[in-house]
Amino acid sequence: MTLARAREVFGPLGGVVEIGAVNATGAWDLADVSVGGFLSRKRDEMSHLMVGIRSVCRFGDAEMAMADEVGWFRDYEVSAAHLLLWSGGLTGVPEPLGKLDEPAQVRRMCRMGADIQLTDLLQALINAAVAAGTGPHQGAPRIADILDIASDLADPTGRSAPALVFRMWRVAHLPPVLRADSDAPLSGRAGFRAYDEALEELLPTPVQSAGRTQPPSARTTGSPEYQSGRNESSAP
Repeated sequence: MTLARAREVFGPLGGVVEIGAVNATGAWDLADVSVGGFLSRKRDEMSHLMVGIRSVCRFGDAEMAMADEVGWFRDYEVSAAHLLLWSGGLTGVPEPLGKLDEPAQVRRMCRMGADIQLTDLLQALINAAVAAGTGPHQGAPRIADILDIASDLADPTGRSAPALVFRMWRVAHLPPVLRADSDAPLSGRAGFRAYDEALEELLPTPVQSAGRTQPPSARTTGSPEYQSGRNESSAP
């Protein structure tokens, strides 16, 4: 079961990385995309993010190895078909098919894909944390930090800011967990409610975040447990 949860985390994270690599070109020309180059430039961020995932999801070596097995965290050729999948096929398949590679279409798929994959990543993180017994006092600051890094990887312009991702998650994923006919156990529902409340406090709204110079993690996550974990993950 924990391996399945690891796939649920690393799948959308792979989409975030690919979309970030495409956005990093600034021209949305797939011929210019280098996932390997992007990962090399973002090595420190990825390392910190992986440490956070291991901690909050309580993944062991076997679960963390899934990051290599899914194949998204190494160099490979990015295709428009990948982006169509990451974006949920919302743009449709144009006629002729070659239009899918046009920069305007690629940019649109990246925007949609970032929203979907970041929201799915947040759901996977909370689900894994609740299942692992990581309480929100410890887990919510870590998840906020992971989401902050992932959002910046996907789109450093702030278009997919953590607070916006959180609000999309609350609409798309939380109601099915909490509704009366949900198959989630009562303990699981309570865990999701607790994370919802904790993350609402940690992630500023767009109005509150106007003009801020620090990420949510640096501004709002001051618990001793969190600071200790962040210092450890930042050590060389």
